[in-house]
Amino acid sequence: MQPVTSLSADEARRLALRAQGFLGAPDRRAGVRGVLRRLGAVQLDTISVLARSHELIPYARLGAVGRTAVESAYWTPRPDTGDAAPEAAYAPHSFEYWSHAACILPIEEWPHFAFRRRAMRARGHRWHVMKDSQRSCAAVLDRLKADGPLTTTQLGGGRNGGEWWDWSETKIAVEWLLDTGEVVCTERRGWKRVYDLAERAIPDDLLHDELDDTECVRRLVAQAGAAMGVATRSDLADYHRLKAQQVSAVIGDTGLVPVEVEGWGKPAWADPAALAEPPRGRHRTTLLSPFDSLIWDRPRTERMFDFTHRLEAYVPKPKRIHGYFAMPLLAGGKLAGRVDPAREGTTLVARQVSMRGPKAVRPMAQALQEAASWVGCDNVRIDRCDDPVLRAALIAELSG
Repeated sequence: MQPVTSLSADEARRLALRAQGFLGAPDRRAGVRGVLRRLGAVQLDTISVLARSHELIPYARLGAVGRTAVESAYWTPRPDTGDAAPEAAYAPHSFEYWSHAACILPIEEWPHFAFRRRAMRARGHRWHVMKDSQRSCAAVLDRLKADGPLTTTQLGGGRNGGEWWDWSETKIAVEWLLDTGEVVCTERRGWKRVYDLAERAIPDDLLHDELDDTECVRRLVAQAGAAMGVATRSDLADYHRLKAQQVSAVIGDTGLVPVEVEGWGKPAWADPAALAEPPRGRHRTTLLSPFDSLIWDRPRTERMFDFTHRLEAYVPKPKRIHGYFAMPLLAGGKLAGRVDPAREGTTLVARQVSMRGPKAVRPMAQALQEAASWVGCDNVRIDRCDDPVLRAALIAELSG
């Protein structure tokens, strides 16, 4: 029996930071697509403060990469070259599907989610109910075949005219077809999904690779382990929202090795490649989206960084503690504070700031100035800070 490697809490944290792309030189040649492949999933969300979350993820790792370049790296529009264009000329880099949540995923992961598509089909419906599912789905497929790729608006509209959840029959149908894999989204225009037939958008060698459920889960657990560096069973399950028993059934066949992490109090596994060489290099100083995969699992964030964080966007304003879209500050490999940002013209407004002591002041100023420049702001204003002494120091640092 192979001896179990013991890791200190600090070693585990550094392994995780390197695996997530925050420790060591960033791979700028691989760029945004390299970040996506490394993480295996980039979460999408409708909230846009400084930028949308899927833009903030590569920014946090690569620095001020152009926002247009981020979008073009994710999405692959089908070229409009007429009927003579061969299908082979279209090679999407990513697709949207349900992973940790709604996520952008590398196109190579299409086969890995066959188990989830099958489960959707077996369930037979979404939470929205179609009046005539067979007719509605057939109509959407026919339209996409004739005129696709198309947005919901082009298909006939997404809502019946009521609240946002009052979806039209067409919208329910196309989302059901997306769930079950007959339709795919490999492009967004603005914030609108562009739907296409999976058989037309997904490369043949991936489309027809229908792995069995066990192999799908095994690959996703192995990918999650590599993306996290070191992880508990619950960490591995949460990354792609698998069940704990699914992880337990395959973990011995993933190539991950058992480790003991000081203070974690539960079994953990590590990627052998992560253990092969100690993490070295500079730590990234940056603001993190609350939906960043480094911190999207709240129990893991508390265990690894001794930092309690939750998104308060959906908390009534009087009950918020840290603000609408509080972004944690990563500095020196630790979470050193947080800020709730906003933009007013060309001013980045730090509506509420908290920092873990004087050593966090300079990194916070650096992160705010870099973020301001990235989104086209030329000034930073501090509104509130939970410590008046640190607030004065931060203002002085920003003015220096």
